[in-house]
Amino acid sequence: MNKLINISELSKILNLVDSKTKKPQNHIVRFWEKKFKEIRPQKINKRRYYSSKQVEIIKMIKFLLKNKGMTISGVKELLSEKVNKLDDHNDLSLKADYYKRSLKLKSKKILDKLKRIKNYGKKNTS
Repeated sequence: MNKLINISELSKILNLVDSKTKKPQNHIVRFWEKKFKEIRPQKINKRRYYSSKQVEIIKMIKFLLKNKGMTISGVKELLSEKVNKLDDHNDLSLKADYYKRSLKLKSKKILDKLKRIKNYGKKNTS
């Protein structure tokens, strides 16, 4: 079963949180919903819920907009069917950058967990 997350959880995952109030900036995600047809949350009791596939698409949109400095129209073009098919074969593409970054972060988390497990059984010699 696919776990659904609400818009506030999504904003926190994307690090879209106001630095002063620590409140999630849900308005950014709602704005992106209006701009990108790829973002279509399920609405249950008037609340937005996103699947893991939707979360990955939104993460990519955020990466392209914020990290790569692309415009909304540029990201739309990149996400369009024709560009995607060509882009998947280009190792130097923006999507490849996103996937490389994503894999690095996941690898780092796994290595950190392994390090904690390894150190868990060691005695403190200080």
